[in-house]
Amino acid sequence: MKNRAAFFMLAVVSIFLAIPLNADEIRLKFHHMLPPVAPGHFAMSAPWVEKVEQNSGGRIKIDIYPSLHLGGQSPLLIDQVREGVVDFVWTLPGYTPGRFPRIEVFELPFVNSNPVVMNLAIADFIDNHPEEFAEYKVISVFVHAGNLIHSEVPIRTVEEFSGLKLRIPTRVAGWMVEAWGATPIGTPVQKIPEMLSKGIVNGTLIPFEASFALKVHDMVDYHIFLDDPVRDRFNAQVLMIAMNSQTYSDLPEDLKAVIDANSGRNIARWMADVWINSEVPGERAARDSGEFVYLSPPEVSKLRAITEEQVAERWISVVAKQGVDGESLVNEARELISHYSQVIAAQKEF
Repeated sequence: MKNRAAFFMLAVVSIFLAIPLNADEIRLKFHHMLPPVAPGHFAMSAPWVEKVEQNSGGRIKIDIYPSLHLGGQSPLLIDQVREGVVDFVWTLPGYTPGRFPRIEVFELPFVNSNPVVMNLAIADFIDNHPEEFAEYKVISVFVHAGNLIHSEVPIRTVEEFSGLKLRIPTRVAGWMVEAWGATPIGTPVQKIPEMLSKGIVNGTLIPFEASFALKVHDMVDYHIFLDDPVRDRFNAQVLMIAMNSQTYSDLPEDLKAVIDANSGRNIARWMADVWINSEVPGERAARDSGEFVYLSPPEVSKLRAITEEQVAERWISVVAKQGVDGESLVNEARELISHYSQVIAAQKEF
């Protein structure tokens, strides 16, 4: 009798434990490689998660795992979300060269502009090329404020790039650095301090947001810009927050609407503002501890001629092997950026 009673109690407990405390709650995982001190985590990912949870009335709960806490390496994040190991990732399309060839057009040198303009242009671009991210539910594809060079040595002429070793994030940036005569060394952003301290690289291409989080300003003395009336950064980096498409499909319609309201064009300006604001502490720290160097207009003209001739043509040739018309994409990207530059400028007048 006692054994039967014990069995009955065990069965009841098992059934109870199998039922979630809130049967309506959907718990999801958000994985990325950034440390918690990075604005991409505390100023972007975490507030986005909080807003989705609030908008869902608490029915969606999202646990964030920074610093690759769930394992793997940065380039594997996109596979983790595609395969459903996690539900969301924050990553760079360029970490998997060739998988997202079209969106690379926004990383070409001298294409970059204000992040608000870029993000709105990218939103239109994705609408025009839905095949690029067909395997994912895109939350946002966006850019940071632009790459400048944080260097141990001053760079004032194009010739002074020769012989330098520069950390680069993706292949387009690598081609750009090669065109200048420097050696590109690719690595995820979290490895930069180690590479600088060990002398593996002389400098790195990142925005101030990342340099501040990684304390790069304590390791280098020079911060190199372009002295150009249109742009002062060398190029932009495309980033993305992607969701597993099956996870999205399995949501009830009202919760899909919550995700949609916090995706794409609906958050493009907010993502840009977050990035622009995140530059301020890093720029201040770099100014206080080092020197800002601006390549002169004649040097910028030389650099532009080199990079546009070599990098854009190289990219067009590479993506052509995947059946992509790179030349038309360059024209499309520039037209979209020009359009939204005018739109934003007009809005500022009122």
